[in-house]
Amino acid sequence: QVQLVESGGGLVQAGGSLRLSCAASGRTFSKNTMGWFRQAPGKGREIVAAITWNGSEKYYTDSVKGRFAISRDNAKNTVYLQMNSLKPEDTAVYYCAAAQSDYATIFTSNYDYWGQGTQVTVSS
Repeated sequence: QVQLVESGGGLVQAGGSLRLSCAASGRTFSKNTMGWFRQAPGKGREIVAAITWNGSEKYYTDSVKGRFAISRDNAKNTVYLQMNSLKPEDTAVYYCAAAQSDYATIFTSNYDYWGQGTQVTVSS
């Protein structure tokens, strides 16, 4: 069992930065692939970024490449999403999730555990 709690969301102007954190509890965190997803109003949940348990593989959706960075600290049971050069279209609820996978999987169905989400709002 893994429990996930996101933090770090908020309101920011376009061009600004935010750093999301996801604190995990559970014995298997260090062996889980971790992902960040987002869901905007009226839209489906989409993958933003994912990272394997040792950080050897990372995935970014095209719209955030070069602006966002995913990282993890297994000693602190925490995964991060550094978001720079934010745009209004990044506005969404951001969720972290854990998957029992050896790959930086992008499919929501592969993720077994989810956090409650944190709101990110980017004003123009």
